[in-house]
Amino acid sequence: MNALLNRRAALLLAIGLMILFAGINQPAFLSGFSGVQQMTLLLLIIAVYFWIAAPIPSGAASLLLLALMFLFGLAETVEDTLRGFLSPALYFVLVLSLLSKALVAAEVDQVIAKILIKLSKGGPAAIIAGLPAFILALPIFLPSAAARYKIMEPLMARINSLYGYPHRSLFHKYSLFLIGMVNQNATMIVFTGGGFPILAHQLLKDYGVAELTWLEWFAKVAPPLWIGAVAMVLFMWQYLKRSVPEAGLEAKVAAEADSLEEERKPLGARFWIVMAGFILMILAWMFLDEGKVPLIVPPIILIALFALPKMGLITNQTVRQYDWETFLMLGAAFSLGLILAENGTADALAGLLTGLIPEDAGVVVKVAVIALIIFALRFFFIIPSGALVVIFPIVISYSELIGIEPVQLAFLVILIVGSMLVLPIHSIPTYLAFETKVIEKREQYVIGVVFSGLFTVISIVAAVWYW
Repeated sequence: MNALLNRRAALLLAIGLMILFAGINQPAFLSGFSGVQQMTLLLLIIAVYFWIAAPIPSGAASLLLLALMFLFGLAETVEDTLRGFLSPALYFVLVLSLLSKALVAAEVDQVIAKILIKLSKGGPAAIIAGLPAFILALPIFLPSAAARYKIMEPLMARINSLYGYPHRSLFHKYSLFLIGMVNQNATMIVFTGGGFPILAHQLLKDYGVAELTWLEWFAKVAPPLWIGAVAMVLFMWQYLKRSVPEAGLEAKVAAEADSLEEERKPLGARFWIVMAGFILMILAWMFLDEGKVPLIVPPIILIALFALPKMGLITNQTVRQYDWETFLMLGAAFSLGLILAENGTADALAGLLTGLIPEDAGVVVKVAVIALIIFALRFFFIIPSGALVVIFPIVISYSELIGIEPVQLAFLVILIVGSMLVLPIHSIPTYLAFETKVIEKREQYVIGVVFSGLFTVISIVAAVWYW
């Protein structure tokens, strides 16, 4: 139902934009756009519809968009339409996805399981208090929100059962919101925490906003993100306590957690080799000069090591199982983003939207209006990475028009886009958690709206006074 609603919204959005494009109701709408910019707007409308409503498979839609870039006269050669696929971010996402699979193959899930099991022995209170902190730190060591969810979800279901709670207990709902929403949001604390922050980091460089090191990114994103996460965890817990009829937390069979621990095999030498390599890679990101050693080099070396016959953690099958449809979509989105920036369409759109900002407004009001525009645009996108690539160049164009530093607006759009979790389909972990049927629609929408709204407010505050 959610997907159907989103498709209907996408269709209505596309029709509305096309009406505006045709100038039926607002003949002055396109007066500030050149002919090339008008064609770019039309292509943007088509792209947004394809990415939201998915009338055809995303891979095919992405290839069609590349062809339309050439046919609309927005690129002189086919090679120009493929420039988006030259972005290092695309291959960084690919490499880290393969590394994430290698970590799981090396039984890193055993370590996660042992930590959760030890927490469970302290009773429900230990899990309730300790799991949020664990989730907020885990992206540093396992760079994939979906992988983290798939490891933790069956464990949390089993622990819920061992405590003697029913299937839709307060504890079960709370844990699913943590490994769904909070887990997805936490992926941004480091730009190597998942595909979305990797793309965001690359966009900062592509548009000349900033070239941040691993530690500099962490210093900018982690404090506001963790403050928001703590506030949301407290809200979720109190809200669920009031909405779940039987909210008792007495663990009836907590002692049986020992049986769960006995099922875990001891870790082998391969695991320690993999973890040593991964830690060295993180240290290289933290302390080596990116100008001399590009960020993508250490993980590529690790992939070669993990692919050795004696390791066998990365195979041809591992590569085949990668999400190549998303790869095509992001490559096409990068090409479109470059066109938006280079032919001035992003600047023209920003100038048009600037009219929504009251005259003589202060910095806070300006940033708040931009934040609301980002929020509204992001709502219609299913894939956060696709939303970011399209929205980012438009928002960055605001900086000169309203006198705000580009880095402030850059992190504003990154945090808002990455924290939009109103609908289950706004992120993979949130969708997977909702599909368990443990979480009810009302709970998803209430917590999702509060979550997204809170992080929008935090983004505004951070953009004005922190970033």
